[in-house]
Amino acid sequence: MNAIVLLVIFATLLGFSFLLLVTTRYRRCPSNQILVVYGKVGGGQSSKCLHGGGAFIWPLIQNYAYLSLEPVQIEIPLSGALSAENIRVNVPSNFTVAIGVEPELMNAAAVRLLGLNRQQIVEQARDIIFGQLRQVIAGLKIENINKDRDTFRESIKEGLEPELRKIGLVLINVNITDITDESGYIEAIGRKAASEAVQQAVIDVAEQQKRGAIGVAEAERERAVSVSMAERDRQIGVTKAQQEQAIEVANLERDRVVGEQKAANERESSVKEAEREKRVRVANADAHAVEGENQARARVVATNADLQVKEAEARQRAETKRREAEAAVLQAQYAAETLAALEFMKKREAEQRADVEATAKAEKAKTVVDAEAAAERVRIDAEAQAGATYARLSAQARGEAEILQRKAEALRSLVEAAGGADKAFQLMMLEHVDHLADTASSAIQNIKFDKIVVWEGGRGDGKGSTSEFLRSLAGALPPVMHMVKDIGGIDLPEALGRIRADDGGPKRNDEPTPPARPSPPKNTRG
Repeated sequence: MNAIVLLVIFATLLGFSFLLLVTTRYRRCPSNQILVVYGKVGGGQSSKCLHGGGAFIWPLIQNYAYLSLEPVQIEIPLSGALSAENIRVNVPSNFTVAIGVEPELMNAAAVRLLGLNRQQIVEQARDIIFGQLRQVIAGLKIENINKDRDTFRESIKEGLEPELRKIGLVLINVNITDITDESGYIEAIGRKAASEAVQQAVIDVAEQQKRGAIGVAEAERERAVSVSMAERDRQIGVTKAQQEQAIEVANLERDRVVGEQKAANERESSVKEAEREKRVRVANADAHAVEGENQARARVVATNADLQVKEAEARQRAETKRREAEAAVLQAQYAAETLAALEFMKKREAEQRADVEATAKAEKAKTVVDAEAAAERVRIDAEAQAGATYARLSAQARGEAEILQRKAEALRSLVEAAGGADKAFQLMMLEHVDHLADTASSAIQNIKFDKIVVWEGGRGDGKGSTSEFLRSLAGALPPVMHMVKDIGGIDLPEALGRIRADDGGPKRNDEPTPPARPSPPKNTRG
């Protein structure tokens, strides 16, 4: 019984110890760290790296450590790096690096960086970045570095990332703070770009002003044309309204005259009908009174005959009046229609005249507006061309001033190096002696000598006329040849003579006066 209790207690203690061992030796890996298990890890590896999850650390044969994945800011104050043009540039920048989470990068970081603090990791990365950054800059020109920053960053990444991966780091970001050079080349490029931008801006402003003025002129022209057309439509509408009013008044007047004539005819017909009925009643009464008597009948017959004659006369007169009334109505209608036609023709003529005048006024206004718009365009184009010419001449003047300033600095340096303005002048004249000689010889190069006649009479002192001729010929050389001594300090032979102080002709001080020449022989050729 005791053995069983002891066995149970031992098993309980063993299970508790195992649980405690598992609890204390199992390590979890945070997302911002790498768990490195080293010792006996199997597979012939020196360590096992985990990003996320966890692992059981066997006691005695294994241990563990963490590598931080937090990015590290590294400031690189690079200065004096040689570019492809051998110009030293300063490229201060900031690099952001961190340990990579790829298996090969984690293993490399476990081998190279495990146990190092943050500052030691920064120092290693800084040394690598310095060397690779100088190498990248050495293969690029300053213009490419300054203008295309994206390409510069890509070149840095391509050259730097393979070296950082060797120690388990990856390049997250590159921030180029500034790019300068000791010779002021980048600043000169900036001034040139600024000048070009200013000139282009001036040209663009002039162009926009020209377009705006053209738009204003076109708007004014369209407004004037629209106003003229509206005025013409108004005049046409007023004329048409007046014409329709006159026609309506004429129609109403004609209807009134016709109505009055018709009423008069109807009134006359009623009177005649009443008289006829009255006569009929009288005749009937007379007929009844003389009824039964022959004489009465004869009188009745006679009366009837007279009545019929009178009725016929009355009917004839009525017909005549009726026809006269109809003729008068027709005449009045014809007169009214003629008057209306004349009024219509007058209105039509006035309307046509108004249309012609409105069209002429509109054409005149359009011509004036077009002329003013053309003049405005010419003025605006002239101002734009003047502005562009001013900008171009200003830039040209600045360029010529810069050239003259450079020449002045070069001449100042030459004077200082030669030891004075006179020495510098002599040195520059020596450089152009060949040009002066060519210029002097060109003056006589086209002279053709057909013959040379020499008179040789002898003087008794060992000097003949020939030697004197040669001396005179050498003395006649251009004075430019004698300036060589003053310019370059070179002595010419005495045979070439020297410049005389009074008139510039070659003559020696000890030269005797030549005797009179004898008469030359005839047909002597040399």
